[in-house]
Amino acid sequence: MYQRLLEHLTTAVLLLDERLHVRWLNPAAEALLAASRPRVVGQWLECLNGEDGSVRQVLHKAMQEFHPYTQREAALVLAAGDVITVDFTATPITSRELLLEIEPRDRLLRISREEALIARQETVKVLMRGLAHEVKNPLGGIRGAAQLLERDLPDPQLTEFTRIIVEEADRLRDLVDRMLGPNTLVRHEPLNVHKVLERVRALLEVEHHQLRFERDYDPSVPDLVGDEAQLIQAVLNIARNAVQAMEEFGTPKPRLLLRTRVRRQFTLGVERHRLVCEVAVSDNGPGIPEHIRETLFFPMVSGRAEGSGLGLSIAQSILHQHQGLIECDSHPGATEFRLLIPFEAPQ
Repeated sequence: MYQRLLEHLTTAVLLLDERLHVRWLNPAAEALLAASRPRVVGQWLECLNGEDGSVRQVLHKAMQEFHPYTQREAALVLAAGDVITVDFTATPITSRELLLEIEPRDRLLRISREEALIARQETVKVLMRGLAHEVKNPLGGIRGAAQLLERDLPDPQLTEFTRIIVEEADRLRDLVDRMLGPNTLVRHEPLNVHKVLERVRALLEVEHHQLRFERDYDPSVPDLVGDEAQLIQAVLNIARNAVQAMEEFGTPKPRLLLRTRVRRQFTLGVERHRLVCEVAVSDNGPGIPEHIRETLFFPMVSGRAEGSGLGLSIAQSILHQHQGLIECDSHPGATEFRLLIPFEAPQ
């Protein structure tokens, strides 16, 4: 009876012997570790080493001291090379048996990260609206005063200075408008996401002849409901940032990969969606500096000397209007931005 209960648990459960070889595992453990029970019984599972061997050390320690141990956010490397983050508890049952319970954490960590991204985006929007109000009001006064002054100047040559005041006030007003992101309503119309990506690819191919493009499209991706022009702008901002970073760094054989996938029963923030479109933009450039990764989508934050720091902020705002978001993973030689967009129309 107890075995039947264990087999129906969603928590991965393994029974190990004194050599830490597998004696039994439930279906949840088979699914999590990508290991078939008939193949692994009597064997040591390499994935239980962990990334640095620390998991095996904890298991040995639990057996030797006959004391349960729990470890949080341990990294296991599966046979296919995938890395999963788990919490596990090792509990000695007898001197020759160790019960290992494993709970995957990747999904929870991702949801927490997405909730933080959404919360930060909302905070940025509130701050930017307040800043825009405080900046644009005095700018309007400065501009109006300069225009009135220009009428009363006795020397026409002095009007050059008032024009400079007006032009600089307009430039600052435009900068604030750009920081606020798109100020047009999103049009909810059916669109083909591959058409969006091909438009971006065509634009960048004209500008960057040395860039090698790779495409990995899923032909089964259905149409989205959204604003084609705004999504082109979002993908173009991300792709152009990547290309410019590779050019500034002098990346040999620069490469940009565009990929599409469908994610099912996918959670964005706290909301679960039946189908989500994933658009990935990957490059082989220098990677994003560690010190700006947490603030990457804030306005005026840039890892490039010549960057304005608005491209990614605007892209995130566009995705937010589509009830989606942008995630990023980066290390030297491999940076990937993932645009996650629900297929259903925003309410």
